Amino acid sequence: MTALHLVLDWPVDHVAAAIVTRDSVETIGDTERVFRLASLSKVLAGWTTMIAYEEGTVDLDAAIDRPDVPAGATLRHLLSHAAGFPFEGDEPIAAVEQRRIYSNTGIERAATIVGEAADMPFGQYLREAVFEPLEMRSSELRGSPAHTVWSTAADVVAFVREMLAPRLVAHESWSDLIRVQYPDLAGIVPGVGSFDPCPWGLGMEIKGAKAPHWMGRANTAAAVGHFGGGGTMMWAEPNAGVGVVALTDKPFDQWTAEAMRLWPEFSDAVLSEHRSAV
Repeated sequence: MTALHLVLDWPVDHVAAAIVTRDSVETIGDTERVFRLASLSKVLAGWTTMIAYEEGTVDLDAAIDRPDVPAGATLRHLLSHAAGFPFEGDEPIAAVEQRRIYSNTGIERAATIVGEAADMPFGQYLREAVFEPLEMRSSELRGSPAHTVWSTAADVVAFVREMLAPRLVAHESWSDLIRVQYPDLAGIVPGVGSFDPCPWGLGMEIKGAKAPHWMGRANTAAAVGHFGGGGTMMWAEPNAGVGVVALTDKPFDQWTAEAMRLWPEFSDAVLSEHRSAV
């Protein structure tokens, strides 16, 4: 049995998955089936914001002067869950840069700022900046940029490859996206645990030394990615040049214990196969 076949034993109705390298892809399941990516959407939001920064549309590090954003907060704070917003809600619950508080609101504020600066809806900017150049033809933002992108495994393969070898952003910007922001911050990965520190990049989680974790034991501290409450996950190992995506239609909170066992098992098997083949 190959690593990819492990997903066929997951307790879900539908699953589509892929192992991605810079020049190859192996898939299983219906890769054209559309799934809600859930919080994988946040990684796309971060990438889109970086493109807006490169185009001169926004500044990642300028304090945002808006009544709906905490004083002193920047886009960098919003994208790395360091602006003090709660998981959901408009009122900050911590000072800026005090704690890593995982927040849909922060990502939504960042997307609003990008859209207003670009004078277009964020969904249109996302489509033109990311989906169209990567030929992600089945991908669509249907609501909150924090958790309502719908897509297929085939499309997400293109984005995982972008995470491994970017063509939409410059190397310096890519390095910034996958670099730990505010490295001393402690925080919580919802459904996984509390960590000190709790490393995060711009829109994406960084594994760091977190344990237990939804990625595998064999994943390095530099691994980046996200999992979603819709039962979805993806990660990329930039140094090893390999990544995965696995999309399901079973909400994470309906199989948390199993997912926290099966996802790391799958990830470890992928990395073992990859390292054996190199």
